[in-house]
Amino acid sequence: MRQLFLALILVASAAAARAEEPTTNTPALWGSPTVNNGACCSTLAEVRQNIDRIDRELVRLMAERGRYVHEASRFKANPAQVEAPERAEAVVRKAMTLAEENGLSPKIAENTYRTMVRSFIDYEQGVFAKAVAAGQTPWKK
Repeated sequence: MRQLFLALILVASAAAARAEEPTTNTPALWGSPTVNNGACCSTLAEVRQNIDRIDRELVRLMAERGRYVHEASRFKANPAQVEAPERAEAVVRKAMTLAEENGLSPKIAENTYRTMVRSFIDYEQGVFAKAVAAGQTPWKK
């Protein structure tokens, strides 16, 4: 019986420890505002609105980056040049430096950029595959 009771306590504790959604319209529970020289933000809803605005801009910029990645494929002699590991590492290192200069954790920039660069490489390889299939490339299939 005691084991059953302990098991129930553990299950109840685990359920209570699960992630939960915070309220979005109440004042901050601790600390002082750190964005906009302390002028932001009075509620979590306001924080999320700002994050959403930034996310829209990030996606717009990523779409623009994608168009340039697509454009870059036209300058490469063959699909093997897409990988360009030295260029990829340089992009990641630059992002880490810029992150540190702008108050972002370089580790966040590194992880984000490694994922993004890999995704764009995969995308560009797809561009090559479509061009080859359509017979639009200077090399043979």
